[in-house]
Amino acid sequence: MKTINHLLILSLSLSLISCGGGSKYEESSTDSVSADQNASTYVSSSAAVENKKDSSRKFIRTAELKFKVKSVIKTTYQIEEITSHEGGFVTYTKLESNKNDVSTVPVSADSSLETTTYSVINTMTLRVPNTKLDSTLKEISKFIDYLDYRIIKADDVALQILSNKLTQKRAVKNEERLTSAIDKRGKKLNETTEAEELLLNKQEQADNAKVSNLSLQDQINFSTISLTLYQRETVKRELIVNNKNIEAYEPGFGRKILDALKIGWNILEGIIVFLFQLWGLIVLGVILFVGYKIYRRLTKE
Repeated sequence: MKTINHLLILSLSLSLISCGGGSKYEESSTDSVSADQNASTYVSSSAAVENKKDSSRKFIRTAELKFKVKSVIKTTYQIEEITSHEGGFVTYTKLESNKNDVSTVPVSADSSLETTTYSVINTMTLRVPNTKLDSTLKEISKFIDYLDYRIIKADDVALQILSNKLTQKRAVKNEERLTSAIDKRGKKLNETTEAEELLLNKQEQADNAKVSNLSLQDQINFSTISLTLYQRETVKRELIVNNKNIEAYEPGFGRKILDALKIGWNILEGIIVFLFQLWGLIVLGVILFVGYKIYRRLTKE
């Protein structure tokens, strides 16, 4: 009986130990998954390129965005301030208004109402330090009302830089050999001229490779951001002088008769009002006329 009890106690202990170990593993695995999810949420695709600590990689990072804003002019000034604050500069900007439709409606004999619908668009190119690309894009995203597209590219140009360096080395070695050959054996004018031209070509190849590497290094150090900003279509109304012949807008015959009746009635009203304004003189005249009649009767008698 004691042996059975011991066996039961031993089996229960083993089961508890196994269950405890399993729950501990599940908790640790859950924590690691959530941490990975949080990391992937806050790291953008362009920032992930910088996280690779591989010195042999040389990335040229570019971004291209097209989006709608509330006001193109106001947003343009704000983006220029952000670029300057991040240590960058604006290399191109083209702010323009495109007329979509223009309509003119006559409102009187000498004036018309012109209605113009237009769209304001600005195309910009920014250069910002490579390490400031993500922060600059985050600041610009605050002004986005509607995003058409957002393209971010990272081109590895390490092999191209290496190729240019090797070209430089080969050109320098060739240049040294040609210079030595010209100094030692270049006696004839024709041979010397051909060798000098060949030497000049090698120097040009070396210079081109050097300039290409400088250009690539500049693109690595400063990322390029291409922006296209636009806003909702705007309507502008303006009262303008009518350029058409005024005779085309003269009233018809019936309209002329009505206008004549109105003018005649206005004249009659003016005469009546004028007569009422002279009521004192009229009364005085009546009194004089009656007095004269009475005087004549009295003199006849």
